[in-house]
Formats: sequence, structure tokens, C-alpha cells
Amino acid sequence: MTVVFDRPYQFVPPHRGNLWPSFIQAFRLVDRHLKHKEGVVEYECRNLERLSQCLDRGDGILLAPNHCRYADPLVLGWPARQAGTHVFAMASWHLFNEGAFDSFAIQKMGGFSVNREGADRQSLETAIEILATAERPLILFPEGSTNRTNDVLKPLLDGVAFIARSAAKRRQKNGSGDVVIVPVGMKYLCVDDDVTDWVDRQLNAMEQRLGWSKPPDQGLLSRTVRLAEALLALKEIQYLGHCETGPLSERRDALIQHLLAAVERRLGLADSDELVRTRIRVIRSEVVKRYFGPQDDSAERERLKEDVVAANLAQDLLSYPDCFLLPDQVTDTRMVETIQRMQESLLGKADSSVRLKVVIDFAEPIAVPTDRAPRGETDPLMQQIHDRLSDMLTQLSDEASPFSA
Repeated sequence: MTVVFDRPYQFVPPHRGNLWPSFIQAFRLVDRHLKHKEGVVEYECRNLERLSQCLDRGDGILLAPNHCRYADPLVLGWPARQAGTHVFAMASWHLFNEGAFDSFAIQKMGGFSVNREGADRQSLETAIEILATAERPLILFPEGSTNRTNDVLKPLLDGVAFIARSAAKRRQKNGSGDVVIVPVGMKYLCVDDDVTDWVDRQLNAMEQRLGWSKPPDQGLLSRTVRLAEALLALKEIQYLGHCETGPLSERRDALIQHLLAAVERRLGLADSDELVRTRIRVIRSEVVKRYFGPQDDSAERERLKEDVVAANLAQDLLSYPDCFLLPDQVTDTRMVETIQRMQESLLGKADSSVRLKVVIDFAEPIAVPTDRAPRGETDPLMQQIHDRLSDMLTQLSDEASPFSA
């Protein structure tokens, strides 16, 4: 997720017509993009009748998928096509600044922007209105951002429950029906039975980038761990001035803490014991506020950009779960995800030539209550979403093949 420094945030509304999304679906443009840009060549929808039943009842439908790949929003166009509906989706503002074509395509397919670095009343009101009128299903990713860890669910954002409850109250007041949340579990699987050749090629390329020769006596898993340690060491030298020792997980957590604490001190933010993702969001919000504020200090603006780079690195480091490369737990998809994440860190772009199939599973709909969430306690609505997504991902993770090379 990237902060946009070119211009201040400006809300991008969704395209409300059906001509463009129908054209895109009819000519399978989504399929072509997913194949050539993301390597996703197959899909399988499970329990799609649960969505269809909600559509038949005229419910306000909030689709709440896990978010592990950039392909996720487009992937959901496949079940929408099968169910005979178009969708709306809330998308980060930076996606509308990747280029004129991308901005045009996202909007015509039903996407609208959200400012993740500050309050965005227009985006919230648009989402609530879509659900209250049941115009189309609305896609909201409860995790907020993506990080290529398909089997691990990140902490969910409470804004999903706020939007759903607000829409449910509006629908109840108008006597127009219910709002439901449908958790959607997405799991990417390798199409080819053996991905060892792909893994070997990618490791070779990254090792050569670091000036290494291929180690003769190390397996692919050991080489991957070695590369992960090298990339961490480079960042330790950059920000600490030296390499640390000890387990990778402890070094990762220590560097995250150093990065965030240093930026918080520079910005004069209060010490925080909040979750890392919350601290990152506070930093990014403060940076944007100052960057587009009345001051015109070019040196300070460059420092603010560096603050965002440090915060983004902390978020990136958070994307390497402890369990992913354990010998008794590693799978082919976990190897692919880890390597692609390292490629993004080292090379700026991941290799997407490995062919993937995505399984899209729809959970039982959750009826959204109109009462407020209890204060100081876990929101039961968010807990239900979390539990159903976690259960689906646990089951789907077993469909990946063990990696033994």
C-alpha cells in the first residue's frame, strides 16, 4: 500500500452503469489480465448458491474476503459472473494513481476510492448507501491490505462492521430488508504438480543479484531461508548500522520496533503499545497531513517520504509469518508466496510465471444486527467474520502440496 505524494486525496466515485462491466465480462478481459499479469489461470467456486440466495432475497450483501494477492478483487469477478451480478468494491486511493488506464478500468468495474490515511466520509457514505439500497454486492476486504500470506489471516479492521451496521439500520428504518455479510475464503493453489524448477530459477536470479554463486550442498528450502536472512541483514545494516544475531523472528520483530519507534519520535507521536498495523496507519496519516499542510519545506517533505518508506518496510517485515518455512509445514504455495514477497523487496516486482488456480469458497451469510457493538469488548460481528474466514483458510490450506525439495 503506497502513499500518494503527487496530489492530495480526491474521492473517486464508482461507475453506476452496467454497460462497461458487462462489456468487460462478456469479452473475458478479467480472465486475460489475471492470466498474463498475475498467473491465475483457473478458478473453482464453492457454495456459490449462498450468494445466489442472498441475491434472490434482495439482501444488502457485503462480501468479506481474505486478501493475500493483488489479484483478489479481479478474481471475485468470476463468481459474480456465474451468479449473474456485477459488484462494487472499495479500493485504496493509490490504485487510482497507478496510471490512467488502471484508474479508468477500476472505476468502470465498480471500484471507488478510500483514503486509508485519513477520514473519508464520502467513501463510507457510498459503501453504506450501496448496502442500504442493495444495488449490488459490495466487496470490502476486512484485512485492509495484502501481503502474500494466504494461510494466515491478519487482524481485521472494525470499519467493516461499522459500515454493515449503519446500512442495516438504514434498511430497517426504510423497511426494505436485511443486510448480510458473506465471508469469502480464497486459496491459491499451484496448477503444476512440481514447482521446484520455478523455485530454483527464482532463487538463482536473486542469489546472482546479491553476487552469490549457487551453493552446491543446500536444498531449496535452506537457500530460501538464507536469502530471507540476507535481505533482513541488509535492512539491519541500513537502519541499525550492523547485523543482529539470533533467530530471524526475533530480529524481524526488533527491527520493526526500531523502525516505528524512530519515526514516531521524529514526528513527535506519543509512545504506543498498539498493534503494529495501527501504529503504521497513525504514522502514514500524520505524514500525509504534514506533507499537504501549509508548510513548503522541501527537505522536510523528503524526510516525510523516508518516514513512509520506513513504515512500509515495517509492514513488509510483518508479512513473513514464523510458521511459513518450517520443514514440517512448508507447502508449494508457501514457497511461491515467500519467494514472490522477497522478489518484491529486492527487485521491486514478483515473477508471476508460476500458474495458479484459485478456490473461492462462500461461507454461510451472517445477518447484520442493528444494535451497537459492545464497548471495550470484541465486536461479536467481527469475531464471526474472523472465525469463519479462519476456518475456511485452515481447511483450504490442506489442499496445497507439501514441499520437500
